[in-house]
Amino acid sequence: MSRRDFSDLLVFLEIANERSFTKAAAKLGLSQSTLSHTIRELEGRLGLRLLTRTTRSVSPTEAGERLLKTLTPRVLEIEADLADLMALRDKPSGTVRITISDHAHDTLVWPKLRPVLVNYPDIHLEFSIDNGLRNIVEERFDAGVRLGEHLEKDMVAVRIGPDWRLVAVASPGYLARRAAPQMPQDLIHHNCINHRQGRSGGLYSWEFAKGGRDLRVKVEGQLTYSSSIPMLDAAIAGLGIAYVPENLTTDAVASGRLVQLLDDWSPTFSGYHLSYPSRRQMSPAFAIIVDALRHRA
Repeated sequence: MSRRDFSDLLVFLEIANERSFTKAAAKLGLSQSTLSHTIRELEGRLGLRLLTRTTRSVSPTEAGERLLKTLTPRVLEIEADLADLMALRDKPSGTVRITISDHAHDTLVWPKLRPVLVNYPDIHLEFSIDNGLRNIVEERFDAGVRLGEHLEKDMVAVRIGPDWRLVAVASPGYLARRAAPQMPQDLIHHNCINHRQGRSGGLYSWEFAKGGRDLRVKVEGQLTYSSSIPMLDAAIAGLGIAYVPENLTTDAVASGRLVQLLDDWSPTFSGYHLSYPSRRQMSPAFAIIVDALRHRA
């Protein structure tokens, strides 16, 4: 294989993983026209069609899918070997890529990792903030932050935070116009702020639990977000009831800008964990990240 072939295969791998020429071009720092030309030449040399392109999407053909499955583990092995070589340097270095939700990033991970960047200037962090569950291995992340109930069996999981609750909150102004719900079922008569779930695209059905009884309520309202922070802001503005992590509401509840509702129905979720492949050889840089994030009760 020529160096050119290897370089072009890496371009194919990025496009196939991203399912987008635009996203791949941004990550590689190349133009879309350059990527299109590269793929055309690679397909011409191989005599195979690797990608199916439409105006809205890009997907691997059968041949492309086989090539993707063949390339991915080998490239991961090369990247791991390079990381091991980097570990021989005097100072821990390298890039650690983490897929994470905005809530976990803002309230837990970033406060713990901010000092790491100061103490270890050769360590680089790349966060992909997405409230959906990304595929850690296939998308070549070093780790992902997951709730306890979303952990995968073949991954190592390190707890990085305490258990936490979702709570329903509304402003005093909103409650002056509408009677506060007494039961989760009462929410169907309220203007609720919906949460669109990551890659699945579905609306989150609010989960409640009390006395061994579990309930899911499909709410409706004028606003829908894919992030907890603007949901909280909308609730403070009196635009409806939000169902958000309790630690985001503490200041607003204490100051009287929000009122907590259905407190005895609010369930507790297993806290955040750092999840990474069990076969991954831990580099010094990654070991520092894991140690900095580890939950210490």
